[in-house]
Amino acid sequence: MVDAVSQDMVREHFDVDQDFIAHLNGECLDWAGMDVEALHSALKAQGEDWYGLVSERCPHLFASAPVFISDLQLQQMQQVIAAAEQAFGASENNAPLGVFYGYDFHLNAQGVHLIEINTNAGGALLNALLVDSQRTANLYGEPVGATALEHTFTEMFLNEWRLVRGDTPLQTIAIVDEQPESQYLYPEFLLTKQMFERAGLAAFIADPVQLTAQEDGLYCEGRRIDLIYNRLTDFDLSRYSHLREAWLRHQVVLTPGPAHHAKYADKRKLAWLTDAEALRTAGLANEVIQTLQQGIPHTEIVRAEDAEHWWSVRKEWFFKPVSGYGSKGTYRGDKMTKRVFEEVMQADYIAQRLALPGERKVCLIDESVSLKYDVRCYVYAGTIQMIAARLYQGQTTNFRTPGGGFALVRVIS
Repeated sequence: MVDAVSQDMVREHFDVDQDFIAHLNGECLDWAGMDVEALHSALKAQGEDWYGLVSERCPHLFASAPVFISDLQLQQMQQVIAAAEQAFGASENNAPLGVFYGYDFHLNAQGVHLIEINTNAGGALLNALLVDSQRTANLYGEPVGATALEHTFTEMFLNEWRLVRGDTPLQTIAIVDEQPESQYLYPEFLLTKQMFERAGLAAFIADPVQLTAQEDGLYCEGRRIDLIYNRLTDFDLSRYSHLREAWLRHQVVLTPGPAHHAKYADKRKLAWLTDAEALRTAGLANEVIQTLQQGIPHTEIVRAEDAEHWWSVRKEWFFKPVSGYGSKGTYRGDKMTKRVFEEVMQADYIAQRLALPGERKVCLIDESVSLKYDVRCYVYAGTIQMIAARLYQGQTTNFRTPGGGFALVRVIS
């Protein structure tokens, strides 16, 4: 519970904006925490089997403290997202927009920095559970996003269907990933399936090989699949020709799909978004270009012939594979060995100017530790549905850090 006297006394000593935010994130303050009991009650309410699965498989799924951001930082993230959406341009008619885009930011004293765009960002249903568990708690700051997240998410999928099929009823959805039961976020797949079923839809969680191709489309357990919620990291579906063929023949609505990834999430697009001349050539207004230049760390495509240059400046850059996901194969330049660097030079990589993540102190049982964090905006059709953070130790985000995991985000106005 928030102690109003304590927060007012502390706030007197800080500027309204970043100094105070830094103080909130830099200390373990009882009045600036969250209701942990309410979270565990919400988790247990999903069923004993589900709660047991999360406890066993994902002990560091949820962080032990919220992350605080300023209203100014929220506005800056919204401006960068809007500018990026304008740069990418309008979507095709009669095509899905793509669900759960993840705009990932690092926040620090220099501003907000868009480090990545993902078109199949995980964690939305889990973070919705976290956010909803805290709605009646007396917490410091304000939540971000829709007040009825399940309705918002369900309507998003229904809209994806309507954009392609109009008034034809949607009946069957498949949540598709490779070996889904072995995936770390399998508990989220179960939540998503339950959400669809509460909306009156038949829902399956399936490996691509469980979908069989027939003349009129794809089938799972004898039922024709109308829409696929695509969680595959085979972004162009090159390994699953039957899925790709059904998508190209418009036999199934696929969201997000190969076109969404190519348009938004190919890492080379970050280089384009930070190339002022290319953006001017594309006809973007100066204010949009300026927002992108300020809000996205400068990014360049790595070429082997420039290896000597990249080695000399590597400590100022972060290296990411063009088609990578989940922080796999990413390296901070100052942590790279010569062997790793040479491998990167021979592969398809981009280099992004280093923008350090923010830090959040969390209190464990016998110590307090400072963890890094990034902020993920879940976006649909250019609108932020929800904001979450991820706390971690190491070079990149992970769910192996005590006290880390998905974190509540609260805005201080």
